[in-house]
Parts: sequence; structure tokens; C-alpha cells
Amino acid sequence: MAYSDHPRPQLERDSWLSLDGAWQFAYDDDARWQGPADAVFDRTITVPYAPEAPLSGIHDEGFHPVVWYRRRLELAAELAPDEAHDAILHFGAIDYRSDIWINGQHAASHVGGHTPVRIRLGAYMTGRALDIVVRAEDDPLDMMKPRGKQDWQSAPHGIWYPRTTGIWQTVFVERVGRSHIERLQWTPDFAKFEIRLDTRIAAHAGHRLRVRLWLNGRVLAEDEYGLRAKDTSRVIALPDPGIDDARAEFVWSPEHPQLIDADLMLVDSDGRVVDEVKSYTALRAVSTANGRFIMNGRSYFLRLVLDQGYWRGGVMTASDAELRRDVELTKALGFNGVRKHQKIENPRFLYWADVLGLLVWEEMPSAYGYSSEAVTRLAAEWQEAIERDYSHPSIVAWVPFNESWGIPELPHSAVQRHYQQALYHLTKTLDPTRPVSGNDGWEQIATDIFAVHDYHHSGAVLDGRYRSAEAFRDTLMTFRSAGRALALDGHPFAGQPVMLTEFGGIAYFMGTEAGWGYSTARDTEDFVKRYADVLGGATSSELLAGYCYTQLTDTYQEQNGVLTMEREPKADIALLRAANLGVPVDRLPEHPLGYNARWLRTLKERG
Repeated sequence: MAYSDHPRPQLERDSWLSLDGAWQFAYDDDARWQGPADAVFDRTITVPYAPEAPLSGIHDEGFHPVVWYRRRLELAAELAPDEAHDAILHFGAIDYRSDIWINGQHAASHVGGHTPVRIRLGAYMTGRALDIVVRAEDDPLDMMKPRGKQDWQSAPHGIWYPRTTGIWQTVFVERVGRSHIERLQWTPDFAKFEIRLDTRIAAHAGHRLRVRLWLNGRVLAEDEYGLRAKDTSRVIALPDPGIDDARAEFVWSPEHPQLIDADLMLVDSDGRVVDEVKSYTALRAVSTANGRFIMNGRSYFLRLVLDQGYWRGGVMTASDAELRRDVELTKALGFNGVRKHQKIENPRFLYWADVLGLLVWEEMPSAYGYSSEAVTRLAAEWQEAIERDYSHPSIVAWVPFNESWGIPELPHSAVQRHYQQALYHLTKTLDPTRPVSGNDGWEQIATDIFAVHDYHHSGAVLDGRYRSAEAFRDTLMTFRSAGRALALDGHPFAGQPVMLTEFGGIAYFMGTEAGWGYSTARDTEDFVKRYADVLGGATSSELLAGYCYTQLTDTYQEQNGVLTMEREPKADIALLRAANLGVPVDRLPEHPLGYNARWLRTLKERG
């Protein structure tokens, strides 16, 4: 597949147009306006940056619970709906509750600040003129909505960051056939050397689906299916070379991020192609067994870093180049994955993780309080997030809860325990192919990974707590993380892989910005020494199946990144990488990125 910057990289069409750029904008702080006719647009915003972000052109971090957007344009003939074609308007994410009008008609409502909104435009357009109006409601004081790290106070404090209101991911329109592929999902079966394809087709009657899989320009499989229902599932067998050495060419891992390209064509009863998309998948498997994380049938040690996903100019929004650069820097530092913390990240980040080979733990942004409404909101949005990102091979774990946020009375409330267990099982129902960290940090009930948060500054202390199974038995009895038990009564540790999924947090202040960390380094030399010490407490363990260091970048007042917020390393990358890999600098592997043929083609195509 040739490189493109399509916002939906696993369901990509050639005919599309980004609507990012200048939109009309207005605040409606008292929620007075009932529809587009009432709105008075008095300023301009640069989409997809939220109004709190400097790059939006507004940069207002105050409390504004309701905002409005408008964009008028005329679609080119090759994008506009006609008798044979429709067009779909996509919003990557609108925080939090949105209503959308197309040419004066109410077209959609959506609840959820991190998942996409899609509208078929044919029902609202008679020509090529397109008038889009968006109302976004995002109460800054609402503790019952999934909000992640967005602060409820007027200014960022503690571990909380600026809010993101309204549109914060790419808006685009693409042309489709009246019959078209609405959804596709790839599920690899590593053991059987097969890949299952699930599709949802709009207006499928009498149509057939052609599928072709490619590996480095070589056709692996070609088939055609008759469609008898809207949802169709097919299993595609790959040519199995038998022995492991030959199989390795097909298999995806951070060290060998081999992707399999896919072309899909929807064909009508006359043999005409009415929709065509490009996609990709990969052959890889993840699971847990015998206290270890297993990838592609073998034990695999996770070296993750906590990634908040904030940028100085864009807040939660980044350019494609910035997303790619974060993946490259993470790998160069010696990490093989990230835990995307309290954020459903842009699909373009997942694309680069797929292409360059970086593992991702996807985590649901938490609500802060518990109520029946909070349960309904979070469960619905979590299902949308899993559906959106299910097919990315880079995602190897799901995290529905972090540190009992949204379930604060877990030890004392049977209802909240049922909620945590239910979301674990719901996640496993939606995706039985990946492990789930049920409540990352402490108070474990239902989980595939026993995830511990421990910010002790001494590597020797960490080594003492997690050196072996015997040492960990004592830790379970005596250590309370932030005052919380690691496992709840009645739910003892059951031999899951133990991972130190937050630790470190060493602050090294390289600028004038005030802030804090869990411990503080005096200078570069002291930072490297402290970093190597705490990493040694994790890498020397016989018990741990992996770790996640806090954190990749400084994030506003939280100055405990390995990189500054501008993505400048705080020390020689080789020294930091050596500490992650647990080897001397002179024994570092030559190339950290694990480029594959696909990425080399991408580099050539982009010049």
C-alpha cells in the first residue's frame, strides 16, 4: 500500500477531502441558542484544535460549556452525492455531547468525547452546497462523564491538564457508493495461520465482495464472496510455510512490524465496482500464561512508557508528523510499547505504531464519580472505542479502569465491584483476543494482568518488593499503593503476570516552568543515575513480566518526562536506552526502530 495521510487508515478510500482549517466559531456560555438560526458566529477557529489550544487561534482555557461551529463549502463534483454515490462526513472526535445540522436539517446527535461521528450526506444535499453547523456541549464541572485528565478547576493542577472542548480530531468528507463497506474488522489466528474478516455492508443486495491480501507486493490470498446479509464473516487461510523460520516473514512484532496489505472491492450484480477500499492487517497473537505476557507463542517482556498524549500547541491534538515522531522517539529510547494514559488516541498514532512496530495499551478515559449515568456513558463510549480500534495489530491490551477512578468505593461497594467485573467481561466479550488490565494500579478484582503502581524512588526497594514470587507474597501483604491494597479481600492474586505499570516519575527541570515529580534530579548526570537505578529494580526482577515507566514527556506542571514537552531528550538517548534494555551502552543493538519493507517504501514515496 502506498503511503497516504488518510484519517481512517484501515478503511481508506481515494476520494476524500479534509475539512480541517478555518471554521466560524462562537461561545454560548448560557446555552441560549436552540439551533443554527440563533447562533451568532463572531470569531474564527482552526479545526481540529480545541479552543483551549494555542494552535486553534483562540487559546481560551476558561469555562465555556457550549460552543458552536460552522463551515460552508461547495463540494467538488467528484465528492458530491449523486444517483450512484453518497458522501460521508466524518468527525474524528467532538468533546463531549454534540448535535450536527446539515443544510439546516438536524442530522445527528452523539454522546462521547473520544469516538467518531459519521453522517451520510445524501439525505441532506440536493446539489453540491454543504452547510455544516455543530453544537458541542462539554460541562467542565461534570464528574460523571469520561473525561480522562481534563481538569475541573480553572487552571491545571496536580496530575490534571487543560480541558478539550468541541472538535479536536480531523473532520473530513469522503465519497462512497450508495452500496458501500461501512465497517471491517480483522482478527488474526496465529496458530491456524488464518485471518478472519468481518464486514458490514450498506445496501448489499445481490452484491459480491472481492478481497485480496498482499505481503511485500506478493499476493497471499484472493477470494470473492456472495453477500447474503448486511454482516458477513469469512476466514482467509494464508499459505503456511510450516517451519518457524519461514513463518517469521509473515509475523508482526515490534522487532519485525510486518503488515499485510488488503484491497477490498464491492461488486454489483452487473460486475461493476461500486466501492473500493484499502486496508491492512497483521498476523500476531497476544495472551497471558504462567505469569508471563505471550506474543506469537513466546514469552515477551514489556518495556512500556506512560504516554499522556499532550502537546504544548495542540493540547490533545497533534499533527501526523508529531504522532509519528513520538513513536520513533519511544522506540529510540528502548521502549517497545506505550500505555496511552486516559486517552483514546488519534487513529493516525495507531497507524504509525502498526507501521513502525510499537505495542499499545489502550485505556478508557475515566469518569471521576460513580452513578448509574456514569456507568451508561462510559460503557457505551468504551464499546465505540473498541470497535474503532479493534483491528490495529499494535494494540495488545485494553484498560477499562485506572486506579479505581469512577469506582472510588470499590472495597466497600458491591455495586461498584460488579461494575468493574462487568466492564472486564464486556471487554473480553467484545475482544477475546487481547488481555485486559481490569483496574490498573491497585484493588484488583477481575483482570488478566496484575498491574501495580509503585513510585518508590529506590531501585533497591523495588527489587526487594518484586524480585521473586516469594518477595511478592510479602509485598501483597504489606504494601499499599497510595493507601490502596493491591488486591481486594475475596479476590486474591491468582498467578496473573505481574507488571509494574506506573513507577519512576523522576523530575528533572530543564526550563523555567514550575512543576513537580515523584522524585527530583539535580542535573543530567543525577537524572541518568536515578533513571538507571529505578529501571534496574524492574529489569532485574525474576517475577515481573513487564513495566511501564512514568512518563514519556513532561506534561504541563508534571515535569517527570524522559523528554521535555517539546520532545527534547533530557539525557543522551543511548544512556536511557541502555537502562531500558539492561545492557551496557557499548552493547546496544545497532538499530532501534525495526524498519520493515513497508516503511522503507513509505520513506521513498515521501522523499
